[in-house]
Amino acid sequence: MNFVEELRWRGMLHDMMPGTEELLAKEQVTAYIGFDPTADSLHIGHLCSVMILRHFQRCGHKPLALIGGATGMIGDPSGKSAERNLLTEETLQRNMAGMKAQLSKFLDFDSDAPNRAELVNNYDWMKDFSFLDFAREVGKHITVNYMMAKDSVKKRLNGEARDGLSFTEFTYQLLQGYDFLHLYETKGCRLQMGGSDQWGNITTGAELIRRTNGGEVFALTSPLITKADGGKFGKTESGNIWLDPRYTSPYKFYQFWLNVSDADASRYIKIFTALTKEEVDALIAEHEAAPHLRVLQKRLAKEVTIMVHSEEDYNAAVDASNILFGNATSDALKKLDEDTLLAVFEGVPQFEISRDALAAGVKAVDLFVDNAAVFASKGEMRKLVQGGGVSLNKEKLAAFDQVVTTADLLDDKYLLVQRGKKNYYLIIAK
Repeated sequence: MNFVEELRWRGMLHDMMPGTEELLAKEQVTAYIGFDPTADSLHIGHLCSVMILRHFQRCGHKPLALIGGATGMIGDPSGKSAERNLLTEETLQRNMAGMKAQLSKFLDFDSDAPNRAELVNNYDWMKDFSFLDFAREVGKHITVNYMMAKDSVKKRLNGEARDGLSFTEFTYQLLQGYDFLHLYETKGCRLQMGGSDQWGNITTGAELIRRTNGGEVFALTSPLITKADGGKFGKTESGNIWLDPRYTSPYKFYQFWLNVSDADASRYIKIFTALTKEEVDALIAEHEAAPHLRVLQKRLAKEVTIMVHSEEDYNAAVDASNILFGNATSDALKKLDEDTLLAVFEGVPQFEISRDALAAGVKAVDLFVDNAAVFASKGEMRKLVQGGGVSLNKEKLAAFDQVVTTADLLDDKYLLVQRGKKNYYLIIAK
């Protein structure tokens, strides 16, 4: 399998130094991508880089995942308009542990294969590096003129950012450059990869290696992922889409991919899955023949959810989706945990009722008209119930005066009322 060709057809190749493809063709290469440890979970903005490392390993090469324990304390100015908060060492350690657990789902860290992945932390080689030593051993090799020519620096100095650029952030490219030098000398790393906004930092590292010991190294970048409408990928109204189920439930994660546009789905299925070119081409052709079936979105959501979470989580997310959009049973509804239930019915009208009232039992007609305004009148509800148009917890209401008690509560707290096919109401007993 040819790594560069793999990235090329997937739309994951933006730029690379001359000679990169030839190097990869003739020997097993060690390469790294850096990850900023600003949280204890990766989010889908990291997924393209993770998939690049995965393809790299599958092609027989050795991937290094670098956690920026030292550089994360400073912050990369590339693409940023303001300086970020600095992290404590304790926070960085916690964040690193969470990120390694997630990366292990994509990369082989544990086998005895010669190209097994390694996790490295630049804090390990930077923590005892004094400022004077750094200035003498690294700073003298790269001129200020060279550093000022980088786009990430020029944008911050040319008034695009209100606060300019601190010396701390100005030195970032030297710190990242030193990472490349260190990994070249200790791990034989000859290739650094990253998003296209990292080109300046990567080439600074290559230049530092050339000037310190005459070594030749290479660079490869991927395009920054955007949505077809130009919007920022991976951001929703509620924030990032995280890989950790504590921050983004598997149901919400699945729904994100299921709801991407047709134009985005045809790009994302190449970038975020390991499906072959033949499989992707067949899916795109099938989708174009019947776009309304959303074949691409469904397969994309399936592949990524299983890869990041599990098949069990994927099946649960599909079942949860069917509760809202399909003919799911009350049994499926009762299987939902509270977080998924609330995620599925996010945005539907909610009413609070007294738990004590339910304990004694209350007629459905009183509950859904007087206690919670699901229906405007008892007459309206009576007609709908007679026509089979009202359900409680996904079961048709047999009579408008059926008694509802605490035994009917989902998760010992919720009642789900459905009026007609599409109108849902969540009643919360407190």
